[in-house]
Amino acid sequence: MATPHAPLTHAFAQFRTDRPAGTTALRSRRLRAGLLIGTTALTLTALPGVAAAEPSIGSPQDATRLVTQASHQLEVVSEQVNDARVTLDKQKAAAARADKAAAEAQARLDAYGDQIRQLARSAYTSDGLTQLHVLMTSDSAEDFVSQLGTLDAIAGHTNDMVAEVSRTAAAAKAARTEAAQAQQAAQKTFDRVAAEQKDLQAKIADYKRQYAALTAPQQLQVRTAHAGTTLAAPTSVKANSAAAQKAVNTALAQVGDPYVWGAAGPDAFDCSGLMQYAYSAAGISLPHSSSAQSRMGTPVSRSQLQPGDLVFFYSPVSHVGMYIGNGKMVHASTSGEPVKVVDLDSMGSYNSARRIA
Repeated sequence: MATPHAPLTHAFAQFRTDRPAGTTALRSRRLRAGLLIGTTALTLTALPGVAAAEPSIGSPQDATRLVTQASHQLEVVSEQVNDARVTLDKQKAAAARADKAAAEAQARLDAYGDQIRQLARSAYTSDGLTQLHVLMTSDSAEDFVSQLGTLDAIAGHTNDMVAEVSRTAAAAKAARTEAAQAQQAAQKTFDRVAAEQKDLQAKIADYKRQYAALTAPQQLQVRTAHAGTTLAAPTSVKANSAAAQKAVNTALAQVGDPYVWGAAGPDAFDCSGLMQYAYSAAGISLPHSSSAQSRMGTPVSRSQLQPGDLVFFYSPVSHVGMYIGNGKMVHASTSGEPVKVVDLDSMGSYNSARRIA
């Protein structure tokens, strides 16, 4: 089994398909945030034909069709959960930045407070500088004007300091408010993703029972419909950049590893997890979400595809593979099928492509 990639060590412990579900809560000190990242509203669509342990349709063809649809829908839901985890990751990063900003603002406010108290003591207590006192103690008009100018300068500096303290106090208050709001948003995202992950695991269990009820030829038909016909992996692929070359080599080295929902290596993968793992080896960070990956890099037309380009399928995007040249790609396809090389056209629902390196 794989050790799925889990960059969010606190929130994501319960999302691992090969570990018991946990109940880890987000720590409030790590969930302060400023910039609220837009969260993806997820809807777990009912999976066709996954309501019972065995297909209820009498025809073997209907049973196969329903399980094939369920296989694709499970990937859609799984990638939605992956995308929500990416959102939560961004929220937690924003939380750390906002928490730091709030602490820095408070430190400035504290420092200004000390300066204000010192100014007050020196200007109005120690020196006794009041206009009446200046008038009564001045030896001449010139002396009076000079001392009065000093008093006004101190008062002006103090007023500026008071204004700056007021601005700093307002900034600190705003930072604390943003942090509290982001903490609530991140917790809400976490709770939703946890519930959806639990629902996903139940759907996976139902799907596996239904899949097991099919005959061996029917199971092969289900896998082929969503994964494509297995081709021999090429002995060598020439990419146009060192990073793309490393990513291609890494992806092809995983051929034969099993598909596991939510896994990102090193020994098992889902579709976006394989792409993340391959480009991580090249020093390039990708989110563990086919939808998020479809917005990375630069767009490339199908006629201009080069080895290392990411190719996306379905609308909205819910599957990703890596182009390796000659009309072929490597991808982690579906449950029961290993990472494999297939014809690009075998998916039948091409969406778009992006060049990462």
